[in-house]
Amino acid sequence: MKILVTGGTGYIGSHTVVELQQKGHELSIVDNLSNSYASVVDNIEKITGIRPGFELLDLRDEKATLQYLNRHKDFNGVIHFAALKAVGESVEKPLEYYQNNILSLINLLKGMKENQINNLVFSSSCTVYGQPDKLPVTENAPIKKAWSPYGHTKQISEEVIESVCNATSIKSILLRYFNPIGAHESAEIGELPIGNPNNLVPYITQTAVGVREQLNIFGKDYDTPDGTAIRDYIHVVDLAKAHIVALNRLLNGTNKSRFEVFNLGTGKGNSVLEVVNAFEKVSGLKLNYKFVGRRSGDISKIWADVSLANKELGWKTEKTIDDALLSAWNREKKYRGIDYNC
Repeated sequence: MKILVTGGTGYIGSHTVVELQQKGHELSIVDNLSNSYASVVDNIEKITGIRPGFELLDLRDEKATLQYLNRHKDFNGVIHFAALKAVGESVEKPLEYYQNNILSLINLLKGMKENQINNLVFSSSCTVYGQPDKLPVTENAPIKKAWSPYGHTKQISEEVIESVCNATSIKSILLRYFNPIGAHESAEIGELPIGNPNNLVPYITQTAVGVREQLNIFGKDYDTPDGTAIRDYIHVVDLAKAHIVALNRLLNGTNKSRFEVFNLGTGKGNSVLEVVNAFEKVSGLKLNYKFVGRRSGDISKIWADVSLANKELGWKTEKTIDDALLSAWNREKKYRGIDYNC
C-alpha cells in the first residue's frame, strides 16, 4: 500500500515510518521541518534499507497541499502527525497553535476528499480529557474543558474529523495517546526537539549528557503520592506499532464505524520523580535537578484504560519504562558522538 505520513520526520512519525516500511508499505513523508531535521530521512534509510519519499511541505499552505495530493491520488491511506505539540508553549502561543494544528488538518481533509483518499489515522492526545474525574480514563470519559490551547486544538480536530466522516467517504481512527518516550533500538532515531525540550525525557537525557546544566521538575505540590505529576509513559515503538494496526483496520474494512477512537498507553501511571529515579537506575548516573513552579496547562495526573485497544485492535504494549529510558539514553549518547554501548 502507498501511505502518506504527515510530520513523518518528527518523533513519533519517524518511528511509524520505520514500522510501516518493515511491513512492506511504500511511504511518502511531508513535513515542514519546524521541529525536526531532514537528516531523519537518512536515518530511516539506515534502519530499513529503504529511503522513503520526502517533500518539504507546510500543510498550512492550502494551494501547495492540494497540489501535492492532486499529484498523488493513489495514496491508500494517510497518518496525520503534523502538529505543534507542547502544552506549555501552547499557553504562550495560542494563535500559533490554533492556526497550525487546525488549518493544516482542514487543508489535508480537503485534499483527501477531492482525491478520494478515504483512510485516515489521526494523532490525537489524552489532553482532550482535561483532568478526568475517574482514573484510569476510558474513551467514554466526558470531554471536559481543555487545560491548554494544545489540548483544545485536539478536541476541535476530533470534531472536525467526525463531521467530515459523517458527510464524506472518509473513514478515520483517532488514537488518543498518552506520553510517548524512548527511541528505536538502533539509536538512529529518537526524540530530538529543536531548542529547549518541552517533554520530560529529552530534558533528562540532555541534562545527563551535559547539554543542560540542570533538570527542572515543574511542581512538587500535586495531589499525588510524591507531589509530582503522574503520566502514562509509553514506549514510542509500541505506539508506532499501534498505528500500523489501526491503518490495517481501515484498509481491511474491519472497522466497526466510520469514526473510531482508541486510547494508547500502558494502563499505568508514573510520577516525574519515579521516571527520574528509573533513569538514574538504568544509566548509573545521578541527575542534577531542582523543583520549580507548576507549568501552565499541566494537569496533576492521568493514565489510560487501554482495554478497548487491547480487545478491538489486538494491540498491547510490550516494552517497559526501563526499556524506554535506556533506549532514549542510548539515542542521546549516539547523537552526541558517545559510544552508546558504554
